[in-house]
Amino acid sequence: MAAAADPGMLGLAMQFLPFIGIFVLFYFLLIRPQQKRQKEHQAMIGAVKRGDTVVMSSGMIGKVTRVENDEVMVEIAQGVNVRVVKAMIADVRNRTAIAANDAKS
Repeated sequence: MAAAADPGMLGLAMQFLPFIGIFVLFYFLLIRPQQKRQKEHQAMIGAVKRGDTVVMSSGMIGKVTRVENDEVMVEIAQGVNVRVVKAMIADVRNRTAIAANDAKS
């Protein structure tokens, strides 16, 4: 006589199946892409070097003048340097890119 699966356990498993499906959906739609963006941001910050143009999380744009372990010096205006924590750098722009209003005609 083979032991049949307990109907109570089968019912319990069927109740948890939607929760498991929702968790898998959240993982692939939210968690995994966020982790990928975080890794890309860490790599970008690690590659910051002197002369790069950076956009800070506050929206200010400046040129990197000195790089330290956790901080960088950013020139936001001629002769105005500020220390910025590397984590607050939102984007690193190409150093050869010229803004439209800076282009010489």
